[in-house]
Amino acid sequence: MNPPVIRLHPDDGVVIARATLLPGTSLGSNCLATMCIPAGHKAATRAYAVGDPIIRYGQIIGFATAPISPGEHIHTHNCGMGDFAKDYAHAQHTTPTAYVETPATFMGIRRPDGRVATRNYIGILTSVNCSAHVASVVADAFKRNPITGHDPLADYPNVDGVVALTHKTGCGMTQLEPLTLLRRTLGGFARHVNFSAVIVLGLGCEVNQIGGLMTEQRLAGRLKALDIQEMGGSRKTVLAGIEFVKNALAEANDVTRVPVPASELVVALQCGGSDGYSGVSANPALGVASDLLVRHGGTVILSETPETYGAEHLLTRRAVSVEVGEKLVGLMRWWENYTEREGAEMNANPSPGNKAGGLTTILEKSLGAMAKGGSTNLVDVLNYAEMVTKKGFVFMDTPGYDPVAATGQVAGGANLVCFTTGRGSVFGCKPSPSIKLATNTAMFTRMEDDMDINCGTILDGEETVQECGARIFDHMLRTASGEKTKSEMFDFGGAEFAPWVLGATM
Repeated sequence: MNPPVIRLHPDDGVVIARATLLPGTSLGSNCLATMCIPAGHKAATRAYAVGDPIIRYGQIIGFATAPISPGEHIHTHNCGMGDFAKDYAHAQHTTPTAYVETPATFMGIRRPDGRVATRNYIGILTSVNCSAHVASVVADAFKRNPITGHDPLADYPNVDGVVALTHKTGCGMTQLEPLTLLRRTLGGFARHVNFSAVIVLGLGCEVNQIGGLMTEQRLAGRLKALDIQEMGGSRKTVLAGIEFVKNALAEANDVTRVPVPASELVVALQCGGSDGYSGVSANPALGVASDLLVRHGGTVILSETPETYGAEHLLTRRAVSVEVGEKLVGLMRWWENYTEREGAEMNANPSPGNKAGGLTTILEKSLGAMAKGGSTNLVDVLNYAEMVTKKGFVFMDTPGYDPVAATGQVAGGANLVCFTTGRGSVFGCKPSPSIKLATNTAMFTRMEDDMDINCGTILDGEETVQECGARIFDHMLRTASGEKTKSEMFDFGGAEFAPWVLGATM
């Protein structure tokens, strides 16, 4: 039988409960639980005085805010944030990447410009929220009718769908950073390899003028643009949009999947609805898969800057240069100033669900979250929605809010998403398929219609982190080859498009 607790590092002063621990349960090291400890939560294996650092993963996750005796439950009632020095040791722990001699392959769609797609959609973007409904009406015209069974795309089996990606901004915004950020995001989607054709719909009088978007993002010739006011209203714009899609379908359908190297994969790493097991099972297993992909020549994107806060010193050591490491540290300083300006703090990040699942501080959450990035060198640090241009492990600045973070990653070129969850986040991300990884077997079983991979097998003692990571890597290749994810079967992914909104709404 598996022991009732998990010890992650020899220096840790806590253990993690595999299941609810009753008083008297052995915690190891001649220590017994003195109270009920919920599953996924922490139990002290040593005594703490007020102000003592609490160690998990061999790193500080917080400081005792009250005296703690061995066997007690450690959580928000007795553990809080505090300042401590970090040794960034920029670029001091980089190691040569052990590339494989014969890279793995998957069945991808090679575009005329040489890029490789994992899916084949026709996209409808909006410059402003005012054109959102019109865009949705156009996309709905190509959806299968659940009552009659009529499928407008039945004659186009190589087209994965027509999707409208709408948002809540585009006007009433300042002209500087917020507009630049929105246009960079829309530009990334307009150019995305998983779109065979794109149309952008605007109202006509918005701040985010389509002409400015196309000029700034160099989109001329890449997409069809329609303004509702110039077209003569909503109905005429809908008809024109439908006509555009009809004309694009034949060419979009004229694709064939061919063997391509795994180096063509750009995978967005996400975690949401995390719990106390996320940093034990799914996240480190995804880290193993990330290392495998990098060794095969591919790219992984770690994001969610607020959920890396407190663990950034472990990433800067893997940076390929001091400049790359300093850029990551600079992002942390920006977020400290940003949250202070908004009257918040970085430790506000763990959600109620995170805390119910056993996570106490943002430091603890960050140390578990960064495990998704594996162990290879950090080759680049990007701003939100910037295009990924380097192979290997990269970091992109995004909020911790999953839809906003994933939107930035896909805008940067991610053609696949891997999303770990402990509480049970349901998420899709068109046009890129989203693989959902459960941290524990109980949640996987309860939400099997939404989860693709059960990493709870690690906790159950059925496989190692390395074995689970290899299974995830194989699943990446199958999904990239066209195998549908659970979120795709449920048609997730359109409503989850969420560009990061900065600045005042005017």
